Amino acid sequence: MLPLDPQIQALLEQRAVLGEPPLNTLTPTQARANAEARPPATGPEVANVEDRTIPGPAGEIPVRIYTPSGTSPFPTLVYFHGGGWVVGTLDMSDGTCRNLCVGGECVVISVDYRLAPEAKFPAATDDCYAVTEWVSRNASTIGAKPDRIAVGGGSAGANLAAAVCLMALDRGGPALAFQLLIYPVTDSNFETASYRENADGYMLTRDSMIWYWDQYLSSPSEASNPYAAPLQARGLGGLPPALVMTAEFDPLRDEGEAYAHRLEAAGVPTQCVRYDGMVHGFFGMHDSVDKAREAVTHASAALRSAFAR
Repeated sequence: MLPLDPQIQALLEQRAVLGEPPLNTLTPTQARANAEARPPATGPEVANVEDRTIPGPAGEIPVRIYTPSGTSPFPTLVYFHGGGWVVGTLDMSDGTCRNLCVGGECVVISVDYRLAPEAKFPAATDDCYAVTEWVSRNASTIGAKPDRIAVGGGSAGANLAAAVCLMALDRGGPALAFQLLIYPVTDSNFETASYRENADGYMLTRDSMIWYWDQYLSSPSEASNPYAAPLQARGLGGLPPALVMTAEFDPLRDEGEAYAHRLEAAGVPTQCVRYDGMVHGFFGMHDSVDKAREAVTHASAALRSAFAR
């Protein structure tokens, strides 16, 4: 095992000084307030940013649409933020979406899906699928190409992206071009080697993930539903090409890599990249961590390549 990246070590030390209580001791409202109090990462200027709503299964779904410079129509990335299905806002993922818009040369639609525990599974997956379907039907209204749609996200957002791909395949939905899965949640097994090795001290903890799952699911039996835990899917053949990114010091490392291996075994073109010395959440630290910038560059290049196929 390699040591923690020095830039990550410094950030963890800064976080420790703040003395925030463990997430699993908080209410969802307290957890959201703490997350929103942290300054979000910044991102580059884009040609246009528009906040609007899109019809969903339980009402209007807020989205933020980022359009790059250049001549439309563009390919599109439908992006789902992380936060354990409990926290997360459009503002918190703004910097990441701007980077992927510019680097991926694509429209990015960031989705403010319903959060647990107020809206438990499958509310978030249903919202994310509804927006993806809307984009495929209404691409021309946002300067997008209907046949070049990718989905992506980080952590719980990557879980939702993987679920949307499964749903589209099962339901004869949009033919998706790519899935960008950044340290995805794919299962609720808390006994993997990466859960044991990285249970505490590396940003995301084992206890926090148990808390997130408890907020998200109405019953433990739902953890066997592939739309909640994609690793539980019987077959993965026919899914869109994937880039799976994992972090060495992340409880979710092994389940992300296990999902990548299953995609590969099913014949899905898949690239799996582990970032040594990194912790969960590093992708969004592109303001201060060199390897985070490398990861954003890699993801952007993968998007451009997928859209060019």
